[in-house]
Parts: sequence; structure tokens; C-alpha cells
Amino acid sequence: TGKTSAAASFIDATCRRGERCIFFAFEESSAQIIRNMRSVGIDLEPWVTKGLLKFHTERPSVYGLETHLLTMHKAINEFKPAVVVVDPITNLVSAGNPLDVKSMLTRLIDSLKMNQITTLFTTLTSAGGPLEQSEVGISSLADTWLLLQDIEIGGERNRGLYILKSRGMAHSNQIREFLLTDKGINLLNVYVGPSGVLTGSARLAREAQEKGSELAYQQEIDLKKLNLESRRKALEAQIAALHAELEAGTAEMKKISGQEKERQRRLLEEQKAIARMRKAD
Repeated sequence: TGKTSAAASFIDATCRRGERCIFFAFEESSAQIIRNMRSVGIDLEPWVTKGLLKFHTERPSVYGLETHLLTMHKAINEFKPAVVVVDPITNLVSAGNPLDVKSMLTRLIDSLKMNQITTLFTTLTSAGGPLEQSEVGISSLADTWLLLQDIEIGGERNRGLYILKSRGMAHSNQIREFLLTDKGINLLNVYVGPSGVLTGSARLAREAQEKGSELAYQQEIDLKKLNLESRRKALEAQIAALHAELEAGTAEMKKISGQEKERQRRLLEEQKAIARMRKAD
């Protein structure tokens, strides 16, 4: 699910701030972890070289729980880190029963809290078991609990992240999809479709469908605007033609009126001239 990659991203951010971090790994060697994390764009080796990151790798079955606890206390006291990462705590079950593991981790957590050391524990959940339950039973001691899970939709599995709890701070209740890329962890925005949260190719298909619908809608709007603009220009041309026709009609009426006045004036002058001629006779 990407638990070690998430832990490595947390470590990388810690070291970038110039803070020390110690990584207790119970699954892989430091060389394996460094190599594997490079594939997701997280290079931890420079922090080891600078003395900001220290690996402590042991097989859980090599020692008993008390020896593991003493070894961890000694390493922490000597290195004095700001952040401690333990990956995964469920592997300690092979060194003792769950009650003993819980007791050992409780003492470790109390010591780390007293020294104000931020700690990240990763844990595995059994297939088919409840995701909201840790096998070692220390979830009540954690301030923040992140759940990484595989989401199976449409014949494919995608990674999701969910905040089960986070004391003293507001947090989202939505499942976020995240990708392990060659540039690190990419947390995607929540995408909710008609049937719920979509991930993977279902998300891409839905986004493509909505983009296509949006493009078709925009094209329809543009076509309507073009038609309205053409109609507006046609109406403006008709109005201009009517104005021209009206002006031509007005000019013609003025011309006819002037001609009529001129005809009346000439007729009156002719009548006056005829009258004068008759008086002369």
C-alpha cells in the first residue's frame, strides 16, 4: 500500500528541515530501503552522508522484546533525533505475544513523548480483517492515525489515504487517492462522481467524459453566440436599409413639395400676368 514510501517521504521532509531522524526498520536492510525509495523519487542517501539520518535495521526474531527496547533507547539517546520512524511494528509480534508487544511499545511511546520526539509507526493489517484495528493495539496512544488502503474499482487496485483520527486539529473525512511516481508521492484532489469517490482509470475516464461534455457545451454556446451575432448584424443591416429608404422617401417628399410650391407660384404669376394684360386692353 506504500507504507514504507510514506514513511520515507516523512523522513525526507524531516531531513530537508535540517532535523535528525532515526529509522528502525524490521523488514529490509538500509541498502534495500535506499535503493527502493530511489524508484519513487526519494533519495535518502544524502541525508545519511550528512549525518541527519541513521538507519537501525534488525530482524525482530534476533532479540527479545526487552533487548529491542533497550537497543532502541540507546540509539535514540546517542543520536538525539527529532523524529523516529519504526517500520513496521507488527513484525515485533514474531519476538513476543501481542500483549508483550503492546507493553513494550507503550513504554517506548511514553519515553518518546516525554522527550518531545515525533514518532511515525507503520503497521500491517491482516487481509480480510478490519482496517480500523491495529494488531498490536496501540491506536489509542496515537495522536494521528492514517490509513493506507488499496481501493479496487473496475478491475484495478489503486492506493487511497484516509485520516481515521487526528487529535487537536481539523481534518478531512474523505479518502484521497495517491500515486507513487518517480518524483515522489503525489496526493490527488478528491474526485467524487455520481456513484461516489472515483480513482484510477475510472477517475480518468470520468474526467475525460466531463471534459468532453464541457467542450461540447462550450462549442454549443459559441455556436449560439455566432448565430446571435449574425442575426444582430442582419437586423442592423435591415435597420440601416430602412433608415436609408426612409431618408430617401423624406427627400423625395421634400422635392415633390418644393416642386408643387414652385408650380403654384408660377401658376399664380401667370394668372397675375394674364390679369394685367386684360386690364391693358
